[in-house]
Amino acid sequence: MKTMRAAVCVRPGGPDVLEIREVPIPAVRPGWSLVRVRGAGLNRSELRTRQGHSPAVRFPRVLGIECVGTVAASTDPRIPEGTTVAAVMGEMGRAFDGGYAEYALLPNTLLMPVTTTLPWETLAALPETYLTAHGALDTFGPEPGRLLIRGGTSSVGLAAAAIAAGRGGETAATTRRPGKIDAVKHAGAHHVLLDDGRPLAEQVHALWPDGPDHVLDLVGADTAVDSLRLVRRGGTVCVAGSLSGWLVPDFEPIAKIPSGTKLTAFHSETVEGAAALLQRIVGEVEAGSYRPNIDRVFPLADIAAAHRYMEDDRAAGKLVVVP
Repeated sequence: MKTMRAAVCVRPGGPDVLEIREVPIPAVRPGWSLVRVRGAGLNRSELRTRQGHSPAVRFPRVLGIECVGTVAASTDPRIPEGTTVAAVMGEMGRAFDGGYAEYALLPNTLLMPVTTTLPWETLAALPETYLTAHGALDTFGPEPGRLLIRGGTSSVGLAAAAIAAGRGGETAATTRRPGKIDAVKHAGAHHVLLDDGRPLAEQVHALWPDGPDHVLDLVGADTAVDSLRLVRRGGTVCVAGSLSGWLVPDFEPIAKIPSGTKLTAFHSETVEGAAALLQRIVGEVEAGSYRPNIDRVFPLADIAAAHRYMEDDRAAGKLVVVP
């Protein structure tokens, strides 16, 4: 029996519950193909699953909601062996094993063929981050306007700043750490607001007295209600991240959403035409229009250290693991 290395989350807990194990390489079955994983982006949702905040997930489990690589064994003639592919979400790393391994058995419906000359670690930084950023910004419609990004030094926040810069308009982004201000500016934000515990409204209204037209809230549960107060009357708040958790406590829509203001959400499973969009994103990166902000690349053997780094909020950009 052929085996592979995988980072197995053996039970809920701290980073040390991620154990590198030698496990059987999955056998292909109808509707599923085997992918040799060349890189996987790390995501906060995996951190929370590891901590035990995803009740539907059963352990042991190989985490990882995204990966890139090459098809090693195919059951779909549209994606023959050797094809470069990316995969995102669709219960990866939750209902079935995900990208924290040398190989992943994935549903053919998740596999997005990609043509690229990018290094694996760069390609691995794109799928979940850029598809989410694109989709979230699209919820605001075609007019760029004044955009506030909350959680600006997250990987999605930096990607959103880069995309917004290409669309025009004026963008401000928040960070809690002064040492990350340059990363936000480099990504394309016109203004950086230090979210240091003082009321953010003072800084936002000094910049835009009526408030921003749009708020992309990547912090989520802790800030969603405040974002509804910050956006201009009739503006839109899109919650597309959950850095502070999943649930807004005691949320009363009629009391909390100002009249005429819109609240929406986005997650990457709702992307239609994701393969074509991802190919377009890859082309923009190859052309230099987008500059993916990769904070660090970890070998699979250091997955526990990578989670500890993520949990300590040390990253300014995307973390990637390579087998």
